Order: sequence, then structure tokens, then C-alpha cells
Amino acid sequence: MTSDIAKDILKEAEDHMLKTNHALDLDLRAIRTGRASPMLVERLMVNYYDTPTPLEQLATIAAPEPQMLTIRPFDAHSMKDIERAILASDLGLTPNNDGKIIRLIIPRLSEERRNEMIKLVHKRLEEARISIRNIRRDAQDNLRDFEKEKMMSEDDLKRAREDLQKLTDKYIEQAEATSQRKEEEIREV
Repeated sequence: MTSDIAKDILKEAEDHMLKTNHALDLDLRAIRTGRASPMLVERLMVNYYDTPTPLEQLATIAAPEPQMLTIRPFDAHSMKDIERAILASDLGLTPNNDGKIIRLIIPRLSEERRNEMIKLVHKRLEEARISIRNIRRDAQDNLRDFEKEKMMSEDDLKRAREDLQKLTDKYIEQAEATSQRKEEEIREV
């Protein structure tokens, strides 16, 4: 049975690891596959009246066809700002504007572009792994400090460290599974 202090430290570490995986999931959703998805542009920051604002707060985003996104701004004056944000992003898409709606044609990915996207997925996965390991390190430092201050026994420290390693392994596996799913989506032709 682990001490209450160790449980609190493990719970906090798990919360941070969960948030790291959630952030990875959101990052990977924004990576383009060959298919149109509103998630591709939802979090794109638009300079709207000198305030960075997520696109999803400025427009209705839809995918009426597998290779097209439509963006219908709530305010027609924001059209140029949205176009600028899309062009400035790393999406590699050119907006078509008819005055009322912006259309984004999502071209099929070339093999070279697919490989670039997969490298980006791997980079984001590695960042998540590092973040999870840093959370583990911080939790281990906290556990060690409490043990030094005699607020927990050596046995409790050992058990807590084992539990912490299990948590770390679990969340790294989840991150790898998320990354693997995204990689398969990108490879889909």
C-alpha cells in the first residue's frame, strides 16, 4: 500500500501525462492527410482586429466533399484575415474566395509530402515522449525529497517508483498508438 503523499504525487503526474497525450492528439489532428477534415484548420490562429483568434470562433467550417473544405465567416470583413492566416500557415493550401465563402481544395498527397508528414508525426511523438519522461523525473524528484524528509518510507518510495514507471509506460504506449493511427491515415491513398 503506497502512502497518501505518494498517491498524490502519482495522481498529479498521471494528470500531466494525460494532458500531454491530449495535446499530442490535438496536434496530430491538425496534420494534413489526403482527406479534408475541419480539424485541419479549426485551431488556425487568425489576426482578427489585432487579436489572435482561432478560426473556429470566426467561421463555420465544413467538409462537403472528401477533397474540399468550406469556410463561411460569420463576419464578411474577416475574409481577408482568414485568407492571410491560411496562406501564412504550413498547410500548403491556397484559399479560393468568392466573397461569401472560402474554399480549400485538399490535393492528394505526393509520396514526398506523405513522408514529410510522417516525419512531423514522429517529431511530435518524440516531443510527447520527452514531456512524459520529464513529468516522471519531476515526480521521482518529489518522491525522493519526501523520502529524505522522512515523510515516507523507503519501501513506499520503491513502490511509488514502480507505479510511476508503469504510468509512464502506459502513457508512452498511448502516445505511440495515437501516432501510429495518424501515420496509417497519412499512408492511406
